[in-house]
Amino acid sequence: MKTNVKKIKLAFGSEKLELEVPEKNLSSVIMPSEPEKRKEGAFLIKKALENPIKSRRLSEIVNPESKVAVIVSDVTRPTPTAKLLPPLLEELYLGGAKAENITIVFALGLHRRQTEEESRKLVGDEIYGKIRCIQHDTGRCRRVGVTSRRTPVEVFEEVLDSDVVVGTGGIEFHYYAGYSGGAKSVLPGVSSEASVLTNHKLMIEEKAVSGRIDSPVRQDMEEAVKIAGLDFILNVVLDSKKGIVAAVAGDFIEAHRKGVEAVDAMYKVPVEPADAVIVSCGGYPKDINLYQANKSLDNATQAVKDGGSIILVAECSEGIGNQIYECWNRECKTPDEAVERFKRCFEFGGHKSAIVAKAAKQFKLYLVSKLREEDTRDAFFTPMGSVLEALEEILSKNPDAKIHLMPHGGQTLPVRKEE
Repeated sequence: MKTNVKKIKLAFGSEKLELEVPEKNLSSVIMPSEPEKRKEGAFLIKKALENPIKSRRLSEIVNPESKVAVIVSDVTRPTPTAKLLPPLLEELYLGGAKAENITIVFALGLHRRQTEEESRKLVGDEIYGKIRCIQHDTGRCRRVGVTSRRTPVEVFEEVLDSDVVVGTGGIEFHYYAGYSGGAKSVLPGVSSEASVLTNHKLMIEEKAVSGRIDSPVRQDMEEAVKIAGLDFILNVVLDSKKGIVAAVAGDFIEAHRKGVEAVDAMYKVPVEPADAVIVSCGGYPKDINLYQANKSLDNATQAVKDGGSIILVAECSEGIGNQIYECWNRECKTPDEAVERFKRCFEFGGHKSAIVAKAAKQFKLYLVSKLREEDTRDAFFTPMGSVLEALEEILSKNPDAKIHLMPHGGQTLPVRKEE
């Protein structure tokens, strides 16, 4: 009977895979520090609206004549918009704003348009029928300036023509903007294609990584939003069960930073880099395709030594998940080729290939998934039939290898202690 192994379950799609790791090899299990008990989301939202950061209350900003635009996340984001809107509208009504003067704008960025059913579900049946709801249109943007990094500030005219602009969303780690939330509701949320692509080209800079508030992508976003205007934000922080654990409101930079503190306290974990990391995305839908699963890979790179190994556990039931990403994987035969191509030609989707290629140049990448072996190799991973098989491969080369486990790779950000 084995007594010197640590058993742990890793999410894989809708299943759980049980893994046994020899205790002598186990460095740590990297877990978030989520609160065991949390206050009701509605209470947290109401308190945030009543105590805005570096701002007057929203009810003091609007008046009965105000034309108000409320920017909300689209269907690709986990933001619980239907929970945010009722107390937010209540605050607007308290200031005299009229329902007929309020417009809810879905921040699509460069994503597809939503179906009416998706839009209705996001805001809730009662609000969808009472408040005007529209979707962002990149073809209806006006230029109002340019940032110091030469990003054109071109914003949806419905937002620019409003007297008061309110941004809503969630704050979590973002793999090149540092964090989501805050200014992101405007750029990329309701900006032109030129604005979005120019801003996103900054993702190849060194500081454009998860958990850095000084990411050049975010700095550029915030500069653009100072030009375009964003009067107030309401952002929330969610735990791994999608429950609201914090809410912030007020100035789009200062309130955002307070939300960032809550994210860091729960999900930044100091670690000593190990020889290898086994990382699960946390299951469906975070590992629905390789495009999404790569967020966990990005986080895991912070917990492994240069030249070490990463085992990514991601079902990828819907394949690669992006046609341009898939195309780059087929056409770029080596990691160097993908990185050099991205430097010459920015193409959204291709950036994923370049980011994985950069990791593949630094670490040995293994993937446990349902992808075809050919597709896995094209994406710069070594395919493995199981987590155990990948673990045995690593231990066969270094029996004394120290290994971190990351069961919630998409939310947990290791921070190197040496830094």
